[in-house]
Amino acid sequence: MLEQFRQIGEQARAALKNVSDAQSLEAFRIEYLGRNGSVTGMLSQIGKLPKEQKREGGQLANAIKQEITAAFEAAKGELGDSSKKAKPMIDVTLPGIAAAQGKSHIISQTVSELLEIFGRMGFDIAYGPEVEDEWHNFIALNIPPEHPARDPIDNFYVDDSTLLRSQTSTIQIRVMENTKPPIRVVAPGRVYRPDTVDATHMFMFHQLEALVVDEGVTMVDLKSSVNQFIHTFFGSETKWRFRPSFFPFTEPSCEVDILWVDKSGSENWMEIGGCGMVDPNVFDAVGIDSEKYTGWAFGFGIERLAMKKYGITDIRLLFENDLRFLKQF
Repeated sequence: MLEQFRQIGEQARAALKNVSDAQSLEAFRIEYLGRNGSVTGMLSQIGKLPKEQKREGGQLANAIKQEITAAFEAAKGELGDSSKKAKPMIDVTLPGIAAAQGKSHIISQTVSELLEIFGRMGFDIAYGPEVEDEWHNFIALNIPPEHPARDPIDNFYVDDSTLLRSQTSTIQIRVMENTKPPIRVVAPGRVYRPDTVDATHMFMFHQLEALVVDEGVTMVDLKSSVNQFIHTFFGSETKWRFRPSFFPFTEPSCEVDILWVDKSGSENWMEIGGCGMVDPNVFDAVGIDSEKYTGWAFGFGIERLAMKKYGITDIRLLFENDLRFLKQF
């Protein structure tokens, strides 16, 4: 067994000479000096020696372990020094690495710009819940039970009388229920409709609706406000128009179109939202005297506004979280 101790020592010395990096040095430590290593294991074998050899065996095993441990520590120090020397020096004359700077998503940027524009026009801001009841989403907006807009296939119903709001007009109802005229408010937020996703449709999108209620409010006030908004947001040269339409909660009602010129130079009228004078039935539902007060309202799709302003051709790009796209804005 004493000869085995000497052989283990020779093997350890030879193995240590072949160590060239930190990884192989750690493998050496585990094989020879670890808890189950061969050098460490010699000490547990001393008790198996004959009585007359135990003293000599103990001295030999301890001497080999001390020698190999010292050689291991020396090799560890040398490899550490060489790894430090291999590290490149810092050249303080080189320019630094610029830190990445985050910014708001393009939809958030557009919402902020819209609220800033209407803030300058004297509008307050109102928010409301995204899970609504039928009263606020349909009934108070003069949308009867037989109207196709209430069909379950066109809405995300939570239960028989609760759904994800399909328009931010619900906020206008809540404002009118709790605020006496005059009212001048915009309502931004997410809305939900089970549309088939394509380049221009998404099952969740954002709307900005505006509401003005006061004595003597007319269609002229609506037109001048829309005109001021469009020319501020899209530019003073932007052409736009009212196109007659129908909504249950406004009468008369219009679609708002802008004349859009694409990169090829072709011109197209593009709908950006609907508007009109508030229907008296809506005022009656929320307890506002429809004989005394009149008002106007409009609703614009925020994604559509952003797409037209920045030349984005596919609404899905706004929700894919592709930084290559988002960093452009």
